[in-house]
Amino acid sequence: MPFFGQILGIEGTAWNLSAALFDSDLISLASDPYSPAQGGIHPREAAQHHASVMKKLISSILKEPRKVTGIAFSQGPGLGPCLRTVATAARSLSLALNVPLVGVNHCVAHIEIGCFATGCQDPIVLYASGANTQVIGYLNGRYRIFGETLDIGIGNALDKFARSKGLPHPGGPIIEAQAKIGQYIELPYTVKGMDLAFSGLVSAAKDSKASLPDVCFSLQETAFSMCVEVTERAMSLAGKDEVLLVGGVGANRRLQEMLRMMCEDRGARFFVPEQKYLGDNGAMIAYLGKLMLESGSSLPIESSQIKPSFRSDDVEVTWKSNIPPAAGCIVSDQLSHKRGAEAIVTFRNGKAEKRRIMKPYRVHALDKRLIAERTRAEARLIAAARKSGVPTPIISDITGDTIVMEQVKGTLLTRNLTESAVYKTGQMIGKLHSSGIMHGDLTTSNIILRENDGVCVLIDFGLAQVNTDLEQRGVDIHVLFQTLESTAPEHADTLKAAFTSGYAETFTEAAEVITREHEIELRGRYL
Repeated sequence: MPFFGQILGIEGTAWNLSAALFDSDLISLASDPYSPAQGGIHPREAAQHHASVMKKLISSILKEPRKVTGIAFSQGPGLGPCLRTVATAARSLSLALNVPLVGVNHCVAHIEIGCFATGCQDPIVLYASGANTQVIGYLNGRYRIFGETLDIGIGNALDKFARSKGLPHPGGPIIEAQAKIGQYIELPYTVKGMDLAFSGLVSAAKDSKASLPDVCFSLQETAFSMCVEVTERAMSLAGKDEVLLVGGVGANRRLQEMLRMMCEDRGARFFVPEQKYLGDNGAMIAYLGKLMLESGSSLPIESSQIKPSFRSDDVEVTWKSNIPPAAGCIVSDQLSHKRGAEAIVTFRNGKAEKRRIMKPYRVHALDKRLIAERTRAEARLIAAARKSGVPTPIISDITGDTIVMEQVKGTLLTRNLTESAVYKTGQMIGKLHSSGIMHGDLTTSNIILRENDGVCVLIDFGLAQVNTDLEQRGVDIHVLFQTLESTAPEHADTLKAAFTSGYAETFTEAAEVITREHEIELRGRYL
């Protein structure tokens, strides 16, 4: 049943306090952001700001309180003091107006207002904001996180660099302006499957002796290329043909351009909402509150505690019809070629020719470097893994951008997610880690169940490296577990247990790695 009437939404997870009224469309929107005198956001100061202007802000849009039929507020994720201020105001209004209260996930609100504003239906979402960098897609009643930052969000990374150079907050727009007159210099590029990390990049940028425009250009190009790469990898895995960009960093024209180029290259559609819906805003809270109330979701006052680490995949999506998952891929004689996230594989005469292709969105020097580095490393580590007992394709030739190898016929693990198959996968990865190799892109689309004997064959070593660090092994397993969560959520716990059992059988340090993976999963990545 449609929820008739106006919904008041209040957003205040961090620096921006915003309120909006929404019924069938946006009625009014007002914001009063906190601006620190220097440095980054100070949570208590931001909360004090929000409390001091709350009444005036809401009064500016709430002209006819009797028409309001629900109150929505940002329940999390965000800064605790700010969230508590907003929740207190929302509870008071709910009681005063005698209308339902609904707690909204800030991240999901960005996605839903983006879908509303652009008309996209089933996108892979790049959520790029100050505290968040995630690649998200909808499946089986929840928004699943395919990949995310392992340290800080993209916006905070840019602001951190800006502060080191004495630039005011927020630093993103200034970096974007400086980048327009800069040239490329080499900086660290850190992608781990569908996860990514910015700390090393920011540190190198801060320490660089190059001119400010050159560093800004290179920081932006490198960071955004990482974001677009993991978005494309999620598209390839999930089989989706829409990309939606949301979050405050989505206002950057260069990031928009890079995503648009990637989508055009893949024959996909790119969507980005208008500016007023990109940053943190009350409209997205009001709109998602409306959807939730229409589907019967409201929140008793006594259960309205804030959730500073509220993840988007914790939200049960009651307002959206299920969209069937895309079919996986069978590697057989009937398939002449296959395009992945970074290469085209051509099959003929029992051979698989994997050629890395230029990415039009990446600056040429960076693209050339990544293609050469990844091709060489892949060939070397495929051979090393095979020598250690891990089933891999046999290589017959290699050039600067191409590896020719044996065609492995069978079914991708994506299409056969059974306990037995995942247990065998665990055994195989245990052998890989025992040999000191980290795969770097452990997704279910990079494991083939060979057709003649059911052996798990590991492919796509483009992000692999020799590494025995506990953290990196934990990240390797985390990438696979995220894939299981996002592609087979109803069986994920059982499948992870099967993997862990097989992994422990062939790797003596398995228990430590699984413990570290759990720590990685639990880390707060929002603040």
